Amino acid sequence: MGARLHVVDLDPRRRRSTYVATAGGGDYIITIALYDGESVFTYIRGDNLNDFRDDVHKYKLLVTYNGKSFDLPFIRSYLGIPADHAHIDLRFVLASLGYRGGLKGCEKQFGLDREELDGVDGFFAVLLWWDYQRHGNDKALQTLLAYNVLDVLNLETLMVRAYNLKLADTPFEKARRLSESQPAESPFVADMRTVERLKLGRPVCRDLDDRGI
Repeated sequence: MGARLHVVDLDPRRRRSTYVATAGGGDYIITIALYDGESVFTYIRGDNLNDFRDDVHKYKLLVTYNGKSFDLPFIRSYLGIPADHAHIDLRFVLASLGYRGGLKGCEKQFGLDREELDGVDGFFAVLLWWDYQRHGNDKALQTLLAYNVLDVLNLETLMVRAYNLKLADTPFEKARRLSESQPAESPFVADMRTVERLKLGRPVCRDLDDRGI
């Protein structure tokens, strides 16, 4: 249900990560979040999604999680861009280090805490998008973007840690080791009332929500 595309430059002065989420069975892209090491940028279906076509060309290396078999082919076909960058699929890098279980599983193994968004996954992201589309619930979109951005910020941490673990077996570990930067603060806040309501399968009620009930 969900997909990830992360763009990274391994120069420690210029790190890049971006995330892609898809709706339904993967028929179309709903959001992309891009983190450039300092700021977060988001692209939304029906708004500014096509801007990603131009922006992705700024980067030389794509790092994905399971992107070899899904993300890159999907982006090429849906957005009509070659996406012929150099590519590292972090799923296989982490597996070679003994870390498996999907992106969320790897996050847990590295001690990354998703806090209130723990348990929200790619399928739930689709529910948030549908809630926004069908009922005009802006809080659902904000929650979806908060989820996307958290994936991006955590992915950069995983990339740096995996890179450093790989370096540990080389004679140039000290010279090439990357330090972990303080992640940017997400500009989006998850609405836990929306999350709990969707977990219970309840439809949105904007009248009650507007009154804070």
